[in-house]
Amino acid sequence: MAIALAEAGADILLVQRDTTNQETKSQIEALGRRATIYTADLSSPTSVAALVPTILDAGHRIHILLNCAGIQRRHPSHQFPTSDWDAVLQVNLNTVFTLCRDVGAHMLAQDADSSGHRGAIINVASLLSFQGGITVPAYAASKGGVAQLTKALSNEWAGKGVRVNAIAPGYIATEMNTALMEDEKRAESILARIPAGRWGRADDFKGVCVWLASRGSGYVSGEIVTVDGGWMGR
Repeated sequence: MAIALAEAGADILLVQRDTTNQETKSQIEALGRRATIYTADLSSPTSVAALVPTILDAGHRIHILLNCAGIQRRHPSHQFPTSDWDAVLQVNLNTVFTLCRDVGAHMLAQDADSSGHRGAIINVASLLSFQGGITVPAYAASKGGVAQLTKALSNEWAGKGVRVNAIAPGYIATEMNTALMEDEKRAESILARIPAGRWGRADDFKGVCVWLASRGSGYVSGEIVTVDGGWMGR
C-alpha cells in the first residue's frame, strides 16, 4: 500500500520498529519519491505518543494516514492470557486511536483545499470486524473496535474535510496467517469458501488504498471496504 501511494505521487513517512529493513524505502525511492523512516515501538504507549510530535517537529505536513500495523495471538478463549490480550489491543486498537487522534488534530488545523479537503485516514480492519473467528478473541475485539472507531471519527470529521475509512482484508497470504496456511484442513476449508478461488496478495490492496486516499472517493467516509475475494458475499 505504501508503494501504491508512492506510485500515485505521494512521498512516504514509514513507521518501523528499527531501520534495519530498508526494502520498502528503497522501492519508494526507486520510483522517484521521498521516503523517510521514523522508528517507534507500537507496543509501547509512550513510544506511540511521541511519534506524531516528532514527525511534525521535523516540519512535515501529513495528508494521508494509513494505519496498517497489527499482531495476532491464538489461544482457546478460556485459556487466553491477559498479557496477550493487552498486547493485541495495544497494537491493533490503542495505537490506531492514538495516531488517528494526533494526526487528525494536525489535519483539522490545516487550511482546506478548494474542495474543502484536509486529509484522508485509512485504517486496516478485518473480516473479524464482522465475524468472531476461532481462538482469536483479542484480535476480533480489536478489529471490531477499529471498525467502530473509523465510523465514530468519520461522524465528527467528515464535515470538516477529513475523511476516515477502513479496509477489511480477507484471508491474505502473509506471515500473520502462516499458522492457518500450515493447518491443512483449515486452509482447505477457507479456500473452499473464497469465490475468487485463491488467498489474497499484498498487490490486491494497491487500488483500494489509492482510491480511499484520493479525491476519487471524495464523498466516501465512515465505510469499511472489504477486499476479500468475495468471502463476505458467500
